[in-house]
Amino acid sequence: MRCILGRLEINWKRAKHWMTSPDPQYAVKKARRDRLIRLAAQHPEWVLGFEDEVWWSRLARPSLNAWTDGPPMKVQLLKSDVNDPDPDAIACYGLLRRDTHKVLLRFVEGRPLASITTQFLGWLCQTFEDEGKKVFIAIWDDASWHTAEEVALWVQEHNARAKRQGSVKVVICELPVASPWLNNIEPCWKHAKKAIVEPDRKLTADETTARACEHFGCELLPYLQVDETPAGIDPAIPFSDR
Repeated sequence: MRCILGRLEINWKRAKHWMTSPDPQYAVKKARRDRLIRLAAQHPEWVLGFEDEVWWSRLARPSLNAWTDGPPMKVQLLKSDVNDPDPDAIACYGLLRRDTHKVLLRFVEGRPLASITTQFLGWLCQTFEDEGKKVFIAIWDDASWHTAEEVALWVQEHNARAKRQGSVKVVICELPVASPWLNNIEPCWKHAKKAIVEPDRKLTADETTARACEHFGCELLPYLQVDETPAGIDPAIPFSDR
């Protein structure tokens, strides 16, 4: 295709090299993202990750040719069932680590919220601290549960404690509006959804979460949920261990 386009005198480039977003600060935010990626590569004690949330639908069907290298297969149309005790979709937080290229998952009871986002960040910080890391850079979009004041306050307070205790510092890098091509974890969701479904039946919620974790090679941990615990309890500690 590149040769054909060349003969037609069409200058072809990958979309990510020419696409832009309506964000007036697109160039500034993208430049900061790229600079942090370069810095993290120079510091082995830093962890840079691309963060995003996804819904694992038990009803949605990927492209029909996803299950075969030959002709498209016929698949069963799945419908919602009022007698089904499991939700039609399960929300999930994910982080693609740039150093190990591994995806870390935490499923959510309900939907993404600012209070759950801080729990996810706290869990990640504890994970990286156990590895001896010093800085955690989170690259994410402008979702409301990312930009909420509660999250900004949590990061500020966490970094103040980290400075005193010598633990992991958190650096947030917000991506430009409507720029999914800058978030490297986005393609991971598409491939994973194709990998875990079956053409002739609907998976249970437990099967969906277990297969997603198996696909990414990560441990299935307790669901994150709205934190209603008393002050002083660290939300980074798994509920099963409290």
